Amino acid sequence: MPESRRSRRGRTAVAALTAALVLPLGALAGCDSSDSGANRAQAHRGASPPPAPTWDRSPRSVAAVGDSITRGFDACSVLSDCPAVSWATGSDARVRSLVSRLGVKKAWNDARTGARMADVPGQIAAAAAHRPELLTIMAGANDACRDSVSHMTPVDEFRTSFATALKRFRTALPKSEVYVSSVPDLKRLWSQGRGNPLGKEIWKLGFCASMLRDADAVDPAAVRRRDAVQERVLAYNTVLKDVCAADTHCRYDGGAVFGFRFTGAQLSHWDWFHPGRDGQERLAEIAYRAITAVRPPA
Repeated sequence: MPESRRSRRGRTAVAALTAALVLPLGALAGCDSSDSGANRAQAHRGASPPPAPTWDRSPRSVAAVGDSITRGFDACSVLSDCPAVSWATGSDARVRSLVSRLGVKKAWNDARTGARMADVPGQIAAAAAHRPELLTIMAGANDACRDSVSHMTPVDEFRTSFATALKRFRTALPKSEVYVSSVPDLKRLWSQGRGNPLGKEIWKLGFCASMLRDADAVDPAAVRRRDAVQERVLAYNTVLKDVCAADTHCRYDGGAVFGFRFTGAQLSHWDWFHPGRDGQERLAEIAYRAITAVRPPA
């Protein structure tokens, strides 16, 4: 039967409407499945990775906090500080301290002999007042060097003190760098120093009794005691590494100081336990390598 003009017009209108609806949907589908995907891929390929935090390898000022090692204790004379030979801020040309190697003119030594990690937050307040571009921290040996193993600082307390110190410094100086030294291998120092009769007499005054008491004893109880001190030092170093890693402007030495094999040549000739001038020079070398490296120590 022949179609009426009205029917043909109706069918044409329906076809046009269908085409109008289908075309945009197809275009949208095509855009989503191909063009947008390609654009996203291109954007992904062209996107730059987020920039790594910058590390200033040439700071113009340095402040140091910590314990007797940073004060150069027993390096020049018996039972006395000698900050001139400090690995961090000393002026002795034979040591070539960190500040000497960096060519730094402004430096402050706020470390204190006998300090434990709980004392470092207070030292940080003094150091931050100088507004240094680099802060060095070497502390923890005295937390393990106690009159008995039972009196060593618990690891959780050590962590709280160190985290508090770093947070206090970061609040005061958000962009200053921090170099953190590992705690030395106290068992290694005992092993090296116990062969010197004078050193062992000095040790009887109470130096690090948890490790050095009865220096020649190798019975099971003495071995367990020294092993307990060693395990605590390892735990402290893990804390230093982990807390420092959470701060983008902090570098841990990667365990370099702990791993350094001190010999009698590097130990104080007064107590055969603290670093002497040669030992201070070795510590300065380790710090300088870590601070001036392009990448932080592993």
